[in-house]
Amino acid sequence: MATRNEAGASGQEDGGSRKAESGSRPRKALTIGAVAKILSQEFEDISISKIRYLEDQKLLSPRRTPGGYRLYSQADVERLRTILRMQRDEFLPLRVIRQELASGALNTSSRPAAESGQRRRAITVDAEVRTMSPEELIEQAGVSPEFLRELAEYGVVEGDRRDGRVVFDETDLEIVRAAAELARYGVAGRNLRVFRTSADREAALLEQLLGAALRSRSQARRREAVENLESLAAVCGHLKQLMLVRHLRRLKGDA
Repeated sequence: MATRNEAGASGQEDGGSRKAESGSRPRKALTIGAVAKILSQEFEDISISKIRYLEDQKLLSPRRTPGGYRLYSQADVERLRTILRMQRDEFLPLRVIRQELASGALNTSSRPAAESGQRRRAITVDAEVRTMSPEELIEQAGVSPEFLRELAEYGVVEGDRRDGRVVFDETDLEIVRAAAELARYGVAGRNLRVFRTSADREAALLEQLLGAALRSRSQARRREAVENLESLAAVCGHLKQLMLVRHLRRLKGDA
């Protein structure tokens, strides 16, 4: 990784970039110093060290010169801008942002911003989510009251009672939408108990690992524990998906 000399050399490289751009063949690559300057117009706290940190977290992959200096394309700049906006506007942890980048969801302009933000909050542990009445959930999910009652009966969704009425949140909404998609293939509510049981066991395991830190009086320790909780949950989900794929491959081979 380039050292602080990279920051000091950024001015020299910027000059080289401008010189190249003035020629007959414009150069689109930008140095890390130039990127920080561009983004500082919108993000006052942006710094070269923060950009390097995001690269260390595998969120950015700028190309390197033979001397080890980073060169950013316009696509890199827009990717970085989106990451910073998601941190600032939606308070998303890097784990969720990394998932969005991996899935290609950040490049999808057809999905409404409100729906995108809602789905992101639904999978984030410490995000503040919007609550809704059963009637609102039914309307947004496009299901029947009977279908929602069936899911509640088998513990697939769990409403909270507030001021004498039952409310659901955005995570419940996404669960109902997923259950409705499975119902199209004949999967009934009672069949979904296997997912609930699996989730309960995984949650119990993570509580054993991080429960003490989550209940700590130290705010910094609790914040770190929440980040670790989300990271471990992502690994558990990935592991479960891999094991499912392994079984499905065997099923395909036996067919």
